Amino acid sequence: MQKVVLASNNAGKLKEFSEILAPAGIQMVPQGELGVPEADEPFGTFVENALAKARHASKLTGLPALADDSGLCVDALGGAPGVYSARFAALNGFEKSDAANNQYLVSRLAGQSNRKARYVAVLVYVSSASDPQPIIAEGVWPGEIIDAPKGGNGFGYDPHFYLPTLGKTAAELSAQEKNRASHRGQALQQLLPRLANRLGQ
Repeated sequence: MQKVVLASNNAGKLKEFSEILAPAGIQMVPQGELGVPEADEPFGTFVENALAKARHASKLTGLPALADDSGLCVDALGGAPGVYSARFAALNGFEKSDAANNQYLVSRLAGQSNRKARYVAVLVYVSSASDPQPIIAEGVWPGEIIDAPKGGNGFGYDPHFYLPTLGKTAAELSAQEKNRASHRGQALQQLLPRLANRLGQ
């Protein structure tokens, strides 16, 4: 198994990545287990933040690293919360939690008829901190925001992220269904063949 540092301590992401990458012979190790502090994410785009996180984790561990920067982009909010999805409520004076983020999102959309949104994930793999050719993959998952939460699976905005084509929210999908359809699932499926090629598999 090839050890790769996951530049995140998010248990939900670790589970999703491990399930998809394990068959390819890749063992994901969360950066916290290796004593890596969270990297700064000062940039306004998903790709810049993901690259910064991957280089940071690789530099401090000497291992290849995989980072994901992902979030929810809501049309009626001009693409917000975007890269600030995890801190959306906290940046506006509320606690930092999924529940607070969801409440704040729904309050911001009160009276809005346009509920279109998309989850975006950008994955960056670096073989070393100075890798001149990082592998970058992107996935986009379109949906709509609903006021009342539905479903007990997933994390983040999943209970409010409704998928018209499936008639369910992301939180009502099984892990297998979500991995097939989600923004991260799409990005990982793009990443896998390129990663296998890089690792000589």
